[in-house]
Amino acid sequence: MTTVNVYINFNGNCEEAFNFYKSVFGVEVSYVSRYNEMPQEDAQHLSESDMNKIMHISLQISKETVLMGSDVGGEWAKDFKQGNNFAVSIGTNAKDEAHRIFHALAQDGIVTMPMSNTFWGDYFGMVTDKFGIAWMMSYNENRQAK
Repeated sequence: MTTVNVYINFNGNCEEAFNFYKSVFGVEVSYVSRYNEMPQEDAQHLSESDMNKIMHISLQISKETVLMGSDVGGEWAKDFKQGNNFAVSIGTNAKDEAHRIFHALAQDGIVTMPMSNTFWGDYFGMVTDKFGIAWMMSYNENRQAK
């Protein structure tokens, strides 16, 4: 089953926002990681002040819905603008389906991160489609979408 969720980027206040959201929805954060947890070679472009920011956070709203987010930092911060700070996140339970959806969305769009295996274990990529909508595509064989 393919899942579709919202991914929100913040300009340094992701943790504050998610503390607010967890009080609104009455649920606990299901996952959080910070930029200082990245492998050293991947974190080289980040400043010391960015290292404690949120790299990824998940709030399980319901069985089917996860609100996800992160702080922008480093080279990504220059493009942050409130209003363009979200993406639609898609998770599939098949790698070939992730590949197919990603490349269909990329048609006449802009690939911002090609599909590849990541250090956190997902086959992952990011694309902005021809309509200007940002998408994040993910497949993890150990954590298949349900």
